[in-house]
Amino acid sequence: MPLTSPLLNLRSLHCRIRHCYSSTVRNFMAAAEPISPSNTRVGWIGTGVMGQSMCAHLIRAGYTLTVFNRTASKAQPLVDLGAHFAASPNAVASRSDVVFSIVGYPSDVRSVLLHPTSGALAALRPGGVLVDMTTSEPSLAAEIAEAAAGKGCHSVDAPVSGGDRGAKNGTLAIFAGGEESTVKNLEPLFSVMGKVNYMGGSGKGQFAKLANQVTIASTMVGLVEGMVYAHKAGLDVGLYLEAISTGAAGSKSLDLYGKRILKRDFEAGFFVNHFVKDLGICLKECQNMGIALPGLALAQQLYLSLKAHGEGYLGTQALILVLERLNNVSLPPSDA
Repeated sequence: MPLTSPLLNLRSLHCRIRHCYSSTVRNFMAAAEPISPSNTRVGWIGTGVMGQSMCAHLIRAGYTLTVFNRTASKAQPLVDLGAHFAASPNAVASRSDVVFSIVGYPSDVRSVLLHPTSGALAALRPGGVLVDMTTSEPSLAAEIAEAAAGKGCHSVDAPVSGGDRGAKNGTLAIFAGGEESTVKNLEPLFSVMGKVNYMGGSGKGQFAKLANQVTIASTMVGLVEGMVYAHKAGLDVGLYLEAISTGAAGSKSLDLYGKRILKRDFEAGFFVNHFVKDLGICLKECQNMGIALPGLALAQQLYLSLKAHGEGYLGTQALILVLERLNNVSLPPSDA
């Protein structure tokens, strides 16, 4: 009986290990047992205005959270709730099965997820999932998905809409792009933050969010223009807003920002700087598609004016300041 070559034995063993390993990778997100606090460790990168509230919902739902933020003090409220603070995105991923990120700019997304040494993907175990909830570039979402697949991992682009109130109340609209089965498996996590809407393959979540921003941009211009017009016409602007809220001019933007504007409350639920970034990505994609959206272009210029006045740290409702300056008027503050 011929002896088996030691080399063949090693190759056979390697093949068996690789088969078992790849089966584990394939089955992690396809497991019969749904995601729950008892079987899924969650990581969170970015604990700003939106991220802090969203992450807090997961902690309160019983999930074990490891968090990272460049400014550590902004993560302290989550640590007080029971989260563990990690020194880097890489450290977060090493302790997590699913890693969420919601940061400022595409360059930040690339850094926290794809950096070869400090990024999350470098430490994510095969079968793990990256969920980027930043409003970012669709092409970057596709790049992250490809890099994740190369490591036997999964990636979902899942930007959100609903502002700081939606984040606090767990009522965000979530636009998800990626493998439909992965998005479905993540439903227990998404459901504590809002309602997930599957939009298609990698990048489609970002495209949906950008279309959302196009709609919001023109809606905000209409809202503040109407308020200035009503003021100049001698109307009580508070009564005017209340009157139109149940008619065809009613909108989520009016509900979220009308009273804030009247109170001169410009605290950021969503920063002007980040909205300018979003609208810039929209315009870039319009150029790639060969389409003209003049309302979007005008809105972007008006928001850029805020940034030029050093008001990029304010919320998007601060657009009223641009219209007041253009028309040399100032709406009277209200306690309504």
